[in-house]
Amino acid sequence: MFGYRQHKSLLSGAFTMAEIIFHAVVRSIRSGHNNAFIALGKNMMQVVVFVLIFYMMFSLLGLRGTAIRGDFLLYIMSGVFLFMVHIKSVGAIMGAEGPNSPMMKHAPMNTIISLLASAIGALYTQLLTLFIILFGYHVAFKPVYIDNPGGAFAMLMLSWFTGCAVGLVFFSMKPWLPTIVGILSTVYQRANMIASGKMFVANSLPPFMLQMFDWNPLFHCIDQCRGFVFRNYYPRNSNWEYAFWVGVTLIMVGLMLEFYTRRQVSNSWYARR
Repeated sequence: MFGYRQHKSLLSGAFTMAEIIFHAVVRSIRSGHNNAFIALGKNMMQVVVFVLIFYMMFSLLGLRGTAIRGDFLLYIMSGVFLFMVHIKSVGAIMGAEGPNSPMMKHAPMNTIISLLASAIGALYTQLLTLFIILFGYHVAFKPVYIDNPGGAFAMLMLSWFTGCAVGLVFFSMKPWLPTIVGILSTVYQRANMIASGKMFVANSLPPFMLQMFDWNPLFHCIDQCRGFVFRNYYPRNSNWEYAFWVGVTLIMVGLMLEFYTRRQVSNSWYARR
């Protein structure tokens, strides 16, 4: 169990905090299954099934011509990967241990460590899944060529960041309105199946349709990512700065709500669930 320590310096405190976060991350990753390989395999199967479903749907409906010229599977994966990172981050942060959790009774543990562990655990799982699938596709089928890997990876991280920001707001509101927040989070995650824009590109949308998706930071992340992945696509109707500032704003709002909620913590919350 975690025990209280007296730190003699800031550096010592930083190392102790990093150690606690590391163990909390491991615990978060293994919460899905006792066997880490099975937990990773389940996540990989989800991503592969998503890719196959969209591939079959595009092929059967004759929509392949609407995709960006280039590797069609890479076009699908660029949307599915960012969608999964975003949605899994929202779910992980929402499911993090709150101020009433028994783990919070141990001195060094707090909700910030719990949130960081959930966020890093979700990112680790998704990144490992992404690299394994891309490596397998590169070796078994055809070489993977990404025009700007650094920019594409930055958009992946931005999707994770915005997902954590949205999840933090839901997490902070959950003790007060558990049923409503649960419904809102489900609606948000289901709406992103379409609103994320992983099935089309922003440049092909007419203005009246673009307004239906322009609010979503994930939509901007996916469209910008495809601009980095494909040489012959330049996203004109999206920008990553919008997604970044939406994420920063939601993080600030979520932290203020979490701080207030933590001060009002009560055991009676469990009776309301």
